[in-house]
Formats: sequence, structure tokens, C-alpha cells
Amino acid sequence: MNDYSIWNLEYSYVTNYHMSGIIYGAHNEGHRKLPYCYTLIKGKGKTVMVDTGYNNEGGGKEMADGFGVEGWHAPEEVLGEVGVNPDEVDTVFITHSHFDHLGNLPAFKNATFYMQERELDAWIKTMSLPDYLKWPMVAVDPDDIMRAVDLVKQGRMNLINGDLENVLPGIDLFAAIDTHTPGSMYVRVRNDGPDLNNAWIIAGDLVYTYEQFGGRPNAEGVYFPVGLATGSQQNLVDVMDVMVKQVGDDYNKIIPIHEVALKDIFPSRLTQYGLQINEICLADGETSKVK
Repeated sequence: MNDYSIWNLEYSYVTNYHMSGIIYGAHNEGHRKLPYCYTLIKGKGKTVMVDTGYNNEGGGKEMADGFGVEGWHAPEEVLGEVGVNPDEVDTVFITHSHFDHLGNLPAFKNATFYMQERELDAWIKTMSLPDYLKWPMVAVDPDDIMRAVDLVKQGRMNLINGDLENVLPGIDLFAAIDTHTPGSMYVRVRNDGPDLNNAWIIAGDLVYTYEQFGGRPNAEGVYFPVGLATGSQQNLVDVMDVMVKQVGDDYNKIIPIHEVALKDIFPSRLTQYGLQINEICLADGETSKVK
């Protein structure tokens, strides 16, 4: 039994991203493609996004150009490939504030948003620092932060403090404080009530690749954190351990949205734009979008 469908949707990518930015300590190990993706969850009458991507103009385009991102397509094009219009999205969970996750809030004009209070507060504080102390802003567009603040003012942004189970039926939010960012969070979808063997976690940027779960050369079985963190790498590893336990001790039920190998693990197809759709699971009665 599946209550929700989940699709991982690529909307742009970096062709050659350095491995040390993906896995901590992976120096001199070359480069690989890094897909930029967001996640669509659909079921029980809800249409939910995990993150929003970025808008390829203004500060978003400047940051994307700086990171070598290419192949960008708008949400109406990307979501259209699975039969969804951005106006249908009613809920958005923001895992963290980097430009490629928070940077397209206005595209979802009918949605209610959720993010960690600590995440927004920390970036506002960082923006107030002298320029020479603003290194954490390397992947954060200040305009995105201000748009999030405006959503708070409008009453459309819910700031949560810690974990929140059943934010929607069978969907839980978990805080990952002082990890990839000050107030990152991840999303768990329990597709059959309390049965964790049928649960999935959308990890945001807390995990980039399955190799981090013990698949490193000369370090078999050892967890490794992501390459980029403004918080504690040890906290990242601790969160990885917690996430695995929250899905019945099966790390394959954790979805690293930047994982290029998702196309080899889940049913997938290329869109007309040359971007990947990974079909993680289908709700009962839902039609496949990749066949």
C-alpha cells in the first residue's frame, strides 16, 4: 500500500563538480555530474514540493553561473513532465536556504511553506555581519532570505522549531541543526502509516551520494559527511545514522537528490529537455510518469 507518489525531478545540473565538494575528504578524486533537483510528493489530495530550485535571473543566475550550473528549466516545464502545474502545489518544505533550494519561492504562489526557524534566523544574523565574516553566504542569495521573510509577513511561511511529525498525514519533518547549514531539515514520508519499511526520506543536502554510507575506498562501512558544511561534520554523520534508523535500517530508502546514480536505481527517463525524472514510488492508482 502506498499513500503517496514521489518523484525526484532534475531541473539543472553541473557537468563537472569536484568530488571534494560532494564527499568530505575526497580530494584529487576528479569530478562527476551533479544534478540539481527538487522533489514532488503527491497523494491524499495534496501536492507537495520539497524545495523550490532557483530562478535563473538576478542573484540566482549569478550564483548559478558561479557554480557552473547549466541546463536550467522553469518549474512549469519540469513539473509539466509529470502532469503538475506549479499553481497546484499547496505545500512546500524548505530543507535549507542555499540558492538552489530556496531560490524560486514566487513560482509557487498558492503554497504554504515550512522551514526551520533556526535556519532563517541564522542567515539573517549572518547577513548582518561585516563582509569579511560572511563566508557562509557563498551559496546563499540574500534576496531569497528576504523573500522568505516576506512570506512570514504574509502568513504563508510556517517557522518550526525542531521536529514535527504528521505535518501532513504520514509526513514528518526532522531538524538537522548545525549540519550542512544552521537549521537544515529533512522530510520522511511514511507510505503505510507506522511501517518504517515502507518509508522514504528526502534528505535535502544532508546526503549527496549513497557512497557516503560506507562505500569509500579503504574505509568500507564508515559513514562520511558531505563535502560542504557550514556546521559540524560530526553532526552530519550523526544525522545520517538517525535517518537510516528512521527508515527501518535501509539507507537505500534515503533519497540524496543530487545523486546521479538515482537513474540507475529507480525507474527513470529523460524529459524533452534532457533532464532526469526518477520515480521513487507510486501511490495506489497513480500512473507511472516514466513509462
